Amino acid sequence: MIILHHLSSYGQIAEDARRVLPGLMTWLFEYGRYAVQIFLVMAGYLAAQSLSRYANTKFSANGLLKLILNRYLRLFAPYAAALIFTIVCAYIARIWVNDEFVGQSETLSQFLAHLFFIQGILGLDSISAGAWYVAIDWQLYSVLAIVFVSFPSYRALIWLISIFAVSSLLFFNRSSEYEAFFIYFLGSYGLGVLAYLASGFQDAGVKRVAKIALILIGLIIAAASFQQIWLRNFLAWFVALALYLWGNTHYPKSLSGSNLLKCISWGSKRSYCAFLIHFAFILLANTLYIALGFHIQKSGALALALMLGVIACSIFAANYFYRWIEVPANKLKV
Repeated sequence: MIILHHLSSYGQIAEDARRVLPGLMTWLFEYGRYAVQIFLVMAGYLAAQSLSRYANTKFSANGLLKLILNRYLRLFAPYAAALIFTIVCAYIARIWVNDEFVGQSETLSQFLAHLFFIQGILGLDSISAGAWYVAIDWQLYSVLAIVFVSFPSYRALIWLISIFAVSSLLFFNRSSEYEAFFIYFLGSYGLGVLAYLASGFQDAGVKRVAKIALILIGLIIAAASFQQIWLRNFLAWFVALALYLWGNTHYPKSLSGSNLLKCISWGSKRSYCAFLIHFAFILLANTLYIALGFHIQKSGALALALMLGVIACSIFAANYFYRWIEVPANKLKV
């Protein structure tokens, strides 16, 4: 969905495809980005699942630092490789494409800022359309790790997360000046954390408190809608509710070993690489479209064909990024 959203947003192929399918392209442009809310809630759920094993361990600054650094290393290698590939593609695109989304030539300081996930904080242009999310994911995981390891009482932790989540949903998430910081996205992420604690945590008392917090936040979102309706808040809460109800549910036995589950498993492992690499192929598709003069015809059908090509190339490249870069890089641990 995010790949389709970016395809409907950038370049001449997006404009010409809109001539053929105006309703679909407009919908993808306006609502495709809402998939980010699903990313965030699921990321919070899985991060809580991972970090909850430290519930009864003694606080250790070294252990906490190790957690945060290992998360950075987990994200880094395919991210850095995708950035380099995107820079090369952008260099090629600038020869033919004169469009704002291609951007200015990248600088060394801009590239280094991306490697340390601080490009948004420094106010630098993003090299790739998905780079900001990786930076935010690391910020959110780091903050959650600090909170999980530092608070021996998970009941206190739940109320702390709930307060920050509500603050994010009703205030910080409504102002673009905070979008380079974790607090802007903590509402959706926190809902995922609460969904796991309410359903998957072993302590019954913690599960009860998390369930109450999840219900209360839903009521607060509903009450706030009388002033202004924010669809992304409702989407985040319903995704959290779905994870609470079915997050630990197994696939039906009738599907065991089926091609469907094999496709899901194959695709999910490579989804991070596909997310990272697809913007480079959007650059190349627009370059090809303009360099060969197809843009003069303003052919919506050809633009749609190139979009399908971007999706296919993203999946194909993601397979090799995963096998050659992400899997070997998983051995990098502190």
